[in-house]
Amino acid sequence: MPGEGLKKGYFHMKKIIELKINGDFYEIAVKPSKRLLSVIRDDIGLTGTKEGCGKGDCGACTVLMNGKVVNSCLVLAIEAQGKEIITIEGVAENGDLHPVQQALIDYGAVQCGFCTPGIVLTAKALLDENPNPSEEEIRDYLSGNICRCTGYVKIVQAIKSVRG
Repeated sequence: MPGEGLKKGYFHMKKIIELKINGDFYEIAVKPSKRLLSVIRDDIGLTGTKEGCGKGDCGACTVLMNGKVVNSCLVLAIEAQGKEIITIEGVAENGDLHPVQQALIDYGAVQCGFCTPGIVLTAKALLDENPNPSEEEIRDYLSGNICRCTGYVKIVQAIKSVRG
């Protein structure tokens, strides 16, 4: 009978998955419908990744998956298996801030900080791809990240000051 599997609770059954986040492996039981954002924040406890709109429009939930910018609110956790996930907690090295983080501080481009993790990860991905982007390329890359406090002038200047 059509829909029989749904009646038996398929979407409520948990599946064990393994995720690699910031170089560490996590084995977690998740429902097939659980978002990567929820696993990162609620199950693993990495709260730097934020939930803003829940629709993929604001960029607060940005993480890197295999080096590419993704909105973790739109990715199912089971889709992230076998992929390298980097959150904001994974960009500092040996206790030193990532150059993008330091530049944002130096240029006064951080206010409330809610959007900052997504902007840092987006800028990191851009600079990994293009170590010397133009202002237009930076603005284009940041188009998926909404900042309601600072505007974007200082953010763009900070990113432009970083050389990959």
